[in-house]
Amino acid sequence: MNDAAVVCKQLDCGSGAPQYGHFGPGSGPIWMDDVGCNGTESALSDCPHGGWGENNCVHAEDAGVMCSGFVRLVEGKSHCSGRVEIHDGEQWKTVCDSHFGPKAADVVCRELQCGVVLPVAVAAHVGEGMSPIWDGELQCVGNESLLASCPRGSPRDQPCTHANSAVVTCTQYTGFRLVNGSTACAGRVEVQVLGTWGTLCASHWDLSDAHVLCRQLNCGFAESIPGGERFGRETGPVWRDSFHCDGTEAHLGQCPVITLGASPCSHGNNAAVICSGSAAFASLRLVGGGSRCDGRVEIFQRGTWGRVLDDQWDLREANVVCRQLQCGQAETAYNPPKPERGTGPVGLRGVRCAGHETNLTQCNTSLPKSALAAGVAEDVGVICWGSRRVRLVNGSGRCAGRVEIYYQGSWGTVCDDGWDLSDAAVICHQLGCGEAVEAPGSARFGEGSGQIWLDGVNCSGAEAALWDCPARPWGQHDCGHKEDAGVICSEFVALRLENSDGCSGRLQVFYNGTWGSVCSNLMTPDTVSLACKELGCGDGGSLETRLPYGRLSGPAWLDNVQCGEKTSSFWQCPSTPWDPQSCEDLRDEIHITCNGLCLLSQCHGRSLPSPDREKIRAVGGEDGCSGRVEIWHHGSWGTVCDDSWDMRDAEVACRQLGCGPAVSALNEAAFGMGRFPSTHTPIHSAQLSFSSSAATPRTAAPPPRADPTRGRLTSSRRVSVPVIICIILGALLCLLLALLAGQVLSARAGRRALPLSPGSRRAQELFPEAVYEEIGYSPVWEKQPRFGRSGSYSEESLTQLQPYPGDTEEEDGLGSAPDVLVLPGGDPADGYDDAREVPDPRDDAAPGQGAWEMPRAPEEGAVPRDALGGERER
Repeated sequence: MNDAAVVCKQLDCGSGAPQYGHFGPGSGPIWMDDVGCNGTESALSDCPHGGWGENNCVHAEDAGVMCSGFVRLVEGKSHCSGRVEIHDGEQWKTVCDSHFGPKAADVVCRELQCGVVLPVAVAAHVGEGMSPIWDGELQCVGNESLLASCPRGSPRDQPCTHANSAVVTCTQYTGFRLVNGSTACAGRVEVQVLGTWGTLCASHWDLSDAHVLCRQLNCGFAESIPGGERFGRETGPVWRDSFHCDGTEAHLGQCPVITLGASPCSHGNNAAVICSGSAAFASLRLVGGGSRCDGRVEIFQRGTWGRVLDDQWDLREANVVCRQLQCGQAETAYNPPKPERGTGPVGLRGVRCAGHETNLTQCNTSLPKSALAAGVAEDVGVICWGSRRVRLVNGSGRCAGRVEIYYQGSWGTVCDDGWDLSDAAVICHQLGCGEAVEAPGSARFGEGSGQIWLDGVNCSGAEAALWDCPARPWGQHDCGHKEDAGVICSEFVALRLENSDGCSGRLQVFYNGTWGSVCSNLMTPDTVSLACKELGCGDGGSLETRLPYGRLSGPAWLDNVQCGEKTSSFWQCPSTPWDPQSCEDLRDEIHITCNGLCLLSQCHGRSLPSPDREKIRAVGGEDGCSGRVEIWHHGSWGTVCDDSWDMRDAEVACRQLGCGPAVSALNEAAFGMGRFPSTHTPIHSAQLSFSSSAATPRTAAPPPRADPTRGRLTSSRRVSVPVIICIILGALLCLLLALLAGQVLSARAGRRALPLSPGSRRAQELFPEAVYEEIGYSPVWEKQPRFGRSGSYSEESLTQLQPYPGDTEEEDGLGSAPDVLVLPGGDPADGYDDAREVPDPRDDAAPGQGAWEMPRAPEEGAVPRDALGGERER
């Protein structure tokens, strides 16, 4: 095994098992014999052997190896869930779900030491991959230890795309049961972890977790979670695993689980639940909603679930349903829209309740056909008070993010007016995320969409739920989504390698709002391996301590981290409780060098080492992992504009900086204004790397600090003289075109403003004689130069040239003279228009030449100019 392990490690293919003659005899020289590796060598040539070319073997004895790196799960929550990829032809390929059965999924979980496979119906959803499609078929029996041992069938003709790739979710929790209760649906919770049964500690056990377990055991919903030793004292081990379900999961294995840093379980603090029981006659359920307390009503009768139809469904019936399901009072009774209606058998048609019944079957369900004929019976639904939920989104973890509330069947946000730590504390307590560390506003975690449910929230901090706090009525607000409130709780955790170059550095964990160290006591290779897997840096590594980094300020959060060989996640490793002074000597911090390079598609906070890694930096913060984002491009540092900047963009920046998950995405120059040109292109997608914006990935090593002044000089020297000349000529050309356009528009407006005489033979010609008119003096005209300077006009300053009575639509087909808006100009102070002579068109005078002035409308009461008869007698 040691020899095979060295070969697989050298090939970066995980661990391995020896195979003899499995792959057939070779040919040519037999170079090595009597190889005796101890497993720590980095190459097979470093192992002791009988001498090069010295052997007493034949090719029938050629050694082989089967490495575990043949299969992997990618883009899932951990290395134990995700899309199936196999290594074939020097590259990873996606497996089609039609070529991959349940028995193959069992083998994958066994090979990856991830426990058992979750049912396909509750497998995690992952995105579509970009790797090539594998065209083979796996025909596993189910008892194989490695997927590579499964027989392979010929490729199928059935087409396969990334949309239907195989997905597997494994769990180390191989069994759940309730013991010492009066029925199988009540008792103390016991969990089987990789074959060993133990009692679950109740330190973080709540109704949401209990609802999921009852549903998983086909025991309805959770009625209560009694504490103490009501169902007897625990026997065997006590698991400190903390499940964090939101109540909608179908299996406890789907819920996030954290064991790291958990306190020892106190005596008698056992998790327990009393479920409503398995489906019996007249049992109810709500389907199609966002929780167990909203959706379309179905009733269980004669061994099957059926629809409930009614034509006069209202709050009285809805209250009975909510009461029977222990979901509080009914908020809404409704008929689902057509796409949400059921298609199965009808269990109940027509029901009339008084509203005080405890069960729907106690209502009048024997209505005459005449009563039902009065209306159209349709599917019915309810939204109960107990359907309200809260979550934190877009924050790289369940304990940090934008606050969203599920109310009236849809998710909405909370306005940040008056938002503070007392309000955030209620959210953190409600989610089991510890205490509030920060209550950010101004949509730090990105802008939400849809409804803004709450505004003016004013919690004391002692409320059980956010909707128990004083606030404005539901849905009433004066906010936009740019004011969405957020929360960062103390239980938000993340992992990183500080001072990192690729996949090596000081191991640190984020907890209680601060990065802290991990101590090296009792650190095992399994712990190092899981840390590297969590960071996407291979499946193992080496451990170093007492490196010359100097003493660090700040907490040392964890010690005695003891991951086992079969632990599936770093967060599920037991350790001492969270303590900022876990290490007696900070020089005992651990430094890890992982054996792999992370790929951007798999990394959790790491990036590929690159010669151009110093293309992005964070400045103005406390360390290199917080601050204003700056990018090195064309020889100088520049900033990034905050248009559309959100948590997804911050995630990419943190990944390229080697700083783990993003905690917040600040804007409005929170770390001070930069002194460089900005990258003006808005960043819209978390999937885009900064390299698409002229920056390339980097690691956590801080880049050389560049002098801003030198950066600007370097940038200016790159602008050549021809470029400057082109810019100047372009500006002059635009100015010339603008002047010409102004002249043309002025000439056209002048022609339109001149009235035409329908009785004249030269109706379409300009008058060849000067026109004089005495008009009334208006003080308003004295203000016209002021208006002209301001560039804006009020309604009073715009007058219309009225059509003359003699105008007709027959004159040369021109129609009646339109109303012409006359803008104020600079008239002489004596009240007379300037005299002008209009040249004869035969003189070929260029239009627009000379002093052209638009006619002005007379003041109200003034005698209009007689355009039909020429001049008025003076």
